[in-house]
Amino acid sequence: GLAVGTFARFYLVSWIGERVVADIRRQVFNHLVYLHPGFYEDNRSSEIQSRLTADTTLLQSVIGSSLSLFLRNLLMVIGGIVLLFITNPKLSSIVVIALPLVIAPILIFGRRVRSLSRESQDRIADVGSYVAETLGQIKTVQAYNHQVQDEKRFALTVEEAFATARKRIVQRAWLITLVIVLVLGAVGVMLWVGGMDVIAGRISGGELAAFVFYSLIVGSAFGTLSEVIGELQRAAGAAERIAELLRSENIIQPPSTGLVTLPERVQGNLQLQEVRFSYPSRPESFAVDGLNLTINAGETLALVGPSGAGKSTVYDLLLRFYDPAEGRILLDGVPLTQLDPLDLRRCFALVSQNPALFFGSIEENIRYGNPSASLAQVQEAAKIAYAHEFIQQMPNGYQTHLGDGGLGLSGGQRQRLAIARALLVDAPILLLDEATSALDAQSEHLIQQALPSLMKNRTTLVIAHRLATVKNADRIAVMDQGKLVAVGTHQELVASNALYARLAALQFSDGLDAQPHPLATK
Repeated sequence: GLAVGTFARFYLVSWIGERVVADIRRQVFNHLVYLHPGFYEDNRSSEIQSRLTADTTLLQSVIGSSLSLFLRNLLMVIGGIVLLFITNPKLSSIVVIALPLVIAPILIFGRRVRSLSRESQDRIADVGSYVAETLGQIKTVQAYNHQVQDEKRFALTVEEAFATARKRIVQRAWLITLVIVLVLGAVGVMLWVGGMDVIAGRISGGELAAFVFYSLIVGSAFGTLSEVIGELQRAAGAAERIAELLRSENIIQPPSTGLVTLPERVQGNLQLQEVRFSYPSRPESFAVDGLNLTINAGETLALVGPSGAGKSTVYDLLLRFYDPAEGRILLDGVPLTQLDPLDLRRCFALVSQNPALFFGSIEENIRYGNPSASLAQVQEAAKIAYAHEFIQQMPNGYQTHLGDGGLGLSGGQRQRLAIARALLVDAPILLLDEATSALDAQSEHLIQQALPSLMKNRTTLVIAHRLATVKNADRIAVMDQGKLVAVGTHQELVASNALYARLAALQFSDGLDAQPHPLATK
């Protein structure tokens, strides 16, 4: 019976620990993937990762083992106290009087253990963040022979984590010691009173022996309880960090009233009216300042401007990663704030400058935006994007697994996979950020051939870095310091806009067929 009971207790409590942690992880992850990108500007992703993994692992070990011990010892304390009262109510009253003295240090030190546990988990997160950052940039680390400095910095981070953990351990050691001293002190007083009663003949020696036995059971169970409470307080510190994540509010939400549902396929008319916006991390400077811009359905508009002009910010605002501080943005005449962000984003396909590729097969990466697409559709998209040929030359074709971030592929190959992915989504609006990195001539040529198919029958915004792209655009919008400076065709702007003429002479790598405007040199 005891063996069966022990098995049931261990299995059930361990199962509960694993189940609870699995559910918490799912809940936290499901919350995180919907949080607005601004949240990740203020919080390191590796620190969040630590909360999702290290903190939940701590919870699992505490629930799985400590909770089992806690329940067992709590039952022993309750059962022991009942037996003490049955054996000798007078002596039992000494135990009851001693209880508050024992509980006081548990409460005082327990609170300290909890706050130090929280701090300890923060330091462990720092360790994890540093490792992730260093290993993620290992080529740069080794290229600059930075290993020795990294070793020193990592040692400092680890020592800080150790110092915090040591403080927590000291508090827990004091907690356990005090509880044992107080419990044994109470037993000593009780023995003295009981001994006097035996001498006076009020109780028998056997009664006292039984009472001492029960009191030692209660005392040892209390000692274990205090240790377990220290563990539970440690888990409470980790739980606080997890709860903090779950409390993080997503500020980009569907409207509570007046929600508009978009048709299956929108036309793709976009309007930005007096839009002002600054990033949460740089509130003092506007990334976009008083922007008025209309993009007609089916039109290709090239965004041109120096670095920091606000071109990428326009994409962030169109995808409603952020809401403007002033002004509004409309899609087919509907303000974006009246739309569900999920409904809005299905209308866009994004090809970023450094395409995000995920750990998994090439097929899974192309199918990312359209999981229900067939292999034939995936291959068709890859052919149009001029990616099919190089994919076929890979060891396992479309089933070839890519490293983190598409490690092992060239810049041109990554860009073509991103184009194939965007083609497969078949969204009415395309946001394209041309790669600034110098692609080899062949990749450059293939991407330029793939783009017309991608842009066909779509409203296209392209952050342009190449002359071929701006020449093929219906209109060009020149931006500088968050403001719209000029709009026109390539020929018009070279003749009329000094900034554009200068950019055209410097930035567009394949040269200029028109001479820079004389103002460009001023």
